[in-house]
Amino acid sequence: MEATNPDTKHNELEKQKWCIRESLYEFHGFWFTKTYLEATKEVVETFKPLPTDIILASFPKTGTTWLKALLYSITHRSSPQDDAVLTLNHPQELIPSLETNLYVRKQAPLNDDAAKQGRILATHAPHQILQHLLNSCDCKIVYVTRNPKDTLVSLWHFLQKSKDFEDDPWELEAAVDQFCDGVVPFGPYYDHVLGYREVSINMPQKVLFVTYEELKEDTRSHVRRIGEFLGCPFVGENGEEQVEKIVRLCSFEILSNQEVNKSSELPESGFPLPYNSFFRRGEVGDHLSCLGDDMIRKIDHVTKLKFHASGFHYGI
Repeated sequence: MEATNPDTKHNELEKQKWCIRESLYEFHGFWFTKTYLEATKEVVETFKPLPTDIILASFPKTGTTWLKALLYSITHRSSPQDDAVLTLNHPQELIPSLETNLYVRKQAPLNDDAAKQGRILATHAPHQILQHLLNSCDCKIVYVTRNPKDTLVSLWHFLQKSKDFEDDPWELEAAVDQFCDGVVPFGPYYDHVLGYREVSINMPQKVLFVTYEELKEDTRSHVRRIGEFLGCPFVGENGEEQVEKIVRLCSFEILSNQEVNKSSELPESGFPLPYNSFFRRGEVGDHLSCLGDDMIRKIDHVTKLKFHASGFHYGI
């Protein structure tokens, strides 16, 4: 892409008012804040995935932080020191975000020789935008999704941690409307999920597609499944013991009570919300405490049109 003045580029894109003093810009059918639009474009232009890379992909607030902890623990289980790392570091710092850590803050060189030994990187970018990059090598992708109603409620609560939310709130009714219309960061949610699901069906050796609900219901089985997919299966006499340890150390109760995860400090990545904003309740069905019946019916209607009509019977 030719480099131009950022304001000029944004003026050429469709723009929608959002909240917390932010606007959203449409790019290849998806919506981004100004910062993440520029970061995503830079990822598209310059990121070179390696065959040894593991990419954690997700729509915001679908279980990303939990998966970061799980992926780190699954791939770093060779010594007792690895357990201590998880208790002393927030998962957001253990697995950097392509957009935030590496491009917005430029905290780590992408092509450093040491990194080539096996990087785990996270992204919220849709597969439709990254597909040429991700299909260019044999990197592995783990994608997690979550019930659309719980996803929206988690995102809505998450944004209330922003100091700008009070002055420029995202009213819940408006949030439901925008979510259903797809005009949310990295949205439309449904297109985001279906993009990764389709490639997981066509290329199961490359993309592992899991749901938050499956992980909550049977974490042990999915830890083993992820280990197998990533080429580091749990075998031998202590394999099951390792699984049990990872499930325990990465449980919501343990993670949310670590001092680093309760901190009100801002992440080193420069993300504008504090460490403790990433842990709230982590419950399946959390939307029932927040959404009214009409809101639930509206989201379920879109879910049937988008997911069920595509053969993906999920989300209701």
